[in-house]
Amino acid sequence: MNLRRLSSVSLGHLAIDILGSSVAMILTVLAVPFDLSNSQIGVGVMIYQLVGSLTQPFFGVLADRIGGRWLGAAGLAWTATFYWAATFSTSYPLLLLLMSLAALGSAAFHPQGAMNASEAGRGRASSSTAIFFLLGQTGLALGPVLAGFLLESSGLAGVRILAGASLPLVFLMALWLQQPADFAHHQSHSASPGKQRSRAALRRSVFVAFVLVVGLRATVQSGYYGLLPKFLADQGYTPSTYGLMVGIFSLTLAIGTLGGGILGDRMSHRTLLIWASFLAAPFTVWMLYSSGWAFALAAGIGGLLIGAPHSILVVMAQNLLPKRQGLASGAVLGFMFAAGAAGTGLGGWAADFVSLPLVLLVMALLPLGAGLAALFLERDVVTRTVVTPASVQGD
Repeated sequence: MNLRRLSSVSLGHLAIDILGSSVAMILTVLAVPFDLSNSQIGVGVMIYQLVGSLTQPFFGVLADRIGGRWLGAAGLAWTATFYWAATFSTSYPLLLLLMSLAALGSAAFHPQGAMNASEAGRGRASSSTAIFFLLGQTGLALGPVLAGFLLESSGLAGVRILAGASLPLVFLMALWLQQPADFAHHQSHSASPGKQRSRAALRRSVFVAFVLVVGLRATVQSGYYGLLPKFLADQGYTPSTYGLMVGIFSLTLAIGTLGGGILGDRMSHRTLLIWASFLAAPFTVWMLYSSGWAFALAAGIGGLLIGAPHSILVVMAQNLLPKRQGLASGAVLGFMFAAGAAGTGLGGWAADFVSLPLVLLVMALLPLGAGLAALFLERDVVTRTVVTPASVQGD
């Protein structure tokens, strides 16, 4: 693997997702002084994620044209700057505005990151992409934990440290992504029969099934990130405690992402998606009715199973558009974030009319739907293929 390319974008992914996963924590803490309802918390998370998702295809096309060096570095710097500025917000609308601007940096970062991570694998795209997402999911896990402790000890002033700590990685990406990607290394694979059969097999029903798998899985992950802190706070847990509890789920989800990527280079993607989805539901439900070590066990296993399909879904999308990996990465990641954001926003809105525990229970059962949808994926679409990186002008 090209370790410099992979490590630079992966560490940048760690930093940018630490910031992004702290949004729900900040909104939960500000719920009292800003007099926020469940729906306003959900909408806040939804707006951040929608801005960061719907613009990703545009940045993906841009990554295909100019490479990822400056998109990665500038995206992280942009997010850190507006995240820091958002901590000075004096009202809910101002907070939403600054967080929305911060999300644009995340949108610029993710497509080029997935594209560069896939290329760095040199024939082991699932594994290298999984490493990239492992660091991102680790950031999602550390964000609530770090933000919880910092918010409890120093208030909003404490979480500004997170923004400042990400800046050295901006320079690292600008330095280590300066060499053009070695696309010629893979050109002999671009017209493989297996890949041609995969593209020919993409019928409408398969596309719908793929969209459902991506959307339902994303809704569970995002919904738990966005609404589980409020659910646990309503039960009397302190910010540091419920930040740690959410962090367990997030950290094991990251480990599951790595494990799923490694398995994805060795077994049928379809089989892995089916079993991971069906087995996840009992544990996501158990999380809502447990505490202490039981919660840790449920969150740990549930996170592993929810995380396993993540990098596989991205590689599947890249295989379908081998010459436009930036666009493919931006489209599938954008849809993941958008589906998760919409689910979180609707969930927060529904919680004001029914109850938050009931909304989370419905979300906890969504992996069953993802598993059923995965049954309609064709084996030719999900079996292992070698990813051909998109042709760009260099990084």
